[in-house]
Amino acid sequence: MPGLFSTATLQQVRAANDIVDVIGSYVPLKRAGANFVALCPFHKEKTPSFNVNPHLQIFKCFGCHKGGDVFTFVKEYESLEFPEAVRRLAERARIPLEYETGPGERQSRDLKEQLLRLHEQVTQRWQSALANEAAGQVARDYLARRGVSPDAVKLFRLGFAPEAWDDTVNWAKSKGHELGLVETAGLILKKEGGDSYYDRFRGRLMFPICDEQGRVIGFSGRILTGDEKTAKYVNSPETPIFTKSKVFFGLDKSKRALLEAECAIVCEGQLDLIACFMAGVQNVVAPQGTAFTAEHTRILKRYVPEVVLCFDSDEAGQNAAVRALDHLLAAGLAVRVAVMPAPHDPDSLIKFSGGEAFRKLIAQAEGFFDFYLNRLCAANDVTTDKGQLAVLRAMAEAVHKTQNMVLIDKYAQKTALRLGVSPDAVRAEFKKLSPRQSGPAEETPQPEANGPDQPLRTQEFCLLKLLLETEEHVPWVASHLDLNWLTASLVREIVSRRLHLHQSGEWHGLGPFLSSFEDSSSQQVITEILTRPLVTNTDGLRVPRQHALPRPSEQLQSVVTELRNDFVDSQISSLMSIMGNSTIPEEERLEAARRHQTLLRLKRQPLSPVA
Repeated sequence: MPGLFSTATLQQVRAANDIVDVIGSYVPLKRAGANFVALCPFHKEKTPSFNVNPHLQIFKCFGCHKGGDVFTFVKEYESLEFPEAVRRLAERARIPLEYETGPGERQSRDLKEQLLRLHEQVTQRWQSALANEAAGQVARDYLARRGVSPDAVKLFRLGFAPEAWDDTVNWAKSKGHELGLVETAGLILKKEGGDSYYDRFRGRLMFPICDEQGRVIGFSGRILTGDEKTAKYVNSPETPIFTKSKVFFGLDKSKRALLEAECAIVCEGQLDLIACFMAGVQNVVAPQGTAFTAEHTRILKRYVPEVVLCFDSDEAGQNAAVRALDHLLAAGLAVRVAVMPAPHDPDSLIKFSGGEAFRKLIAQAEGFFDFYLNRLCAANDVTTDKGQLAVLRAMAEAVHKTQNMVLIDKYAQKTALRLGVSPDAVRAEFKKLSPRQSGPAEETPQPEANGPDQPLRTQEFCLLKLLLETEEHVPWVASHLDLNWLTASLVREIVSRRLHLHQSGEWHGLGPFLSSFEDSSSQQVITEILTRPLVTNTDGLRVPRQHALPRPSEQLQSVVTELRNDFVDSQISSLMSIMGNSTIPEEERLEAARRHQTLLRLKRQPLSPVA
């Protein structure tokens, strides 16, 4: 992904975003000598092990081993892909990205910036109307009846759109906004057959909808009167900055809680979410004005491995839970369902029984297939053949979507128990009802060798430190080191790329080098090398050296020689096994003997001194 942006663009964005300033805007940093420390935002700890190095512009946690540059931090903290992390930092520094500099791209970017400014201003306008205007009393009364606290009103920036056909139109004119832009924002509509405009939102409690950065991109307006002919909620239409299927209400405020809880509670409405959040249950999101979509699951997948569906207890709410399954399973998310006791929704349950009761309900939420089996058995008469067949077919269709044979067998047994029939009979029916495989089963992915948790050999650690912290000896390494001498694949890739950049004249420093690696494993190894000193053992105690590289030239020659000799010894060992095996043809054993002598001569040959 780094290739999407030019090196010059990444350099500009990196230079404009000091890592201390950026990380300090997310977590409180405390100076410790030349560096800064904090409690790690990526894992729970009581003693700070998170280190920020302003000189190298990198961070490193010595507890969970995460590390990288400013792009890596934003990418990991915000659960973003690399290009989006670059965009976030470019926006922070007001730097236009290179690929956005064409006329069409500039026009699109300018329009989005205008729409964001407009949405922010109208949010403030409606906040003021709710807080200060006499017409906002109806909304203030409604919020008081619903038990929405002033703190919640302030945190979620609730507002009131006055009951008038032209309030927003006149406000926009007074602020100098082009009405065409306000129409594009979805705030006003043009009258049919004329050039005049009228307000989309009138006499409604306004819920600003924010993107993951907390910028207002749309609105949801709730009616406050009892007019049955009017829709209860009116939402912003899709605009250049707002796509309903890609937005969760409240995600900008709950994303850290999602990461910490490793679980997302999905509820239906804004007031449900606000009630949960203010009751201390903050790992909660709500789809915005649309059904649960594949885009929603992709967003959640960035934050959590598990989802608890907490929809209303009525038929529509329970059906919505069932419809969400396909997308959630496709994303590989574990799914549970919290069944609200009728007639409650999360908001009313919290108001009636308190936050602890809701928290307990979530903790006891059953797995989706247990919920679904209960629902099927309640909806069908399982004492009849027709009812049993309906349950069998529906359960088979649902569990086969997991493609998990253990789960399929587990729920075959549970279904058999509920229907009072033999588990083997249900297994047979499940097998008959199984959809045909469209292709060969996927192989189980193998764990990556030489991951960041596997300690590096001392020689490889030293080699990397010398290559990354010094420049003058890189040519010597390029001419004397055989990459086959490196046993760790990550080290081999890092060294190979470092030498290639030097030889091609494209080495631009540690920052760009670190960003060139998409995988977190390589970045963690590099930051480990840069932040951890070489150590020596003294009477069994590990103590830091006073200087990491006291004699770089001598160390480098010694390290490369040891790497070569270790490689040669392993090759010699293999050749001796061949030479001593009488079952191997004599010609092969003679060739092994010749190679054995060549390797012995190589091992005796000293490497030329480092200049």
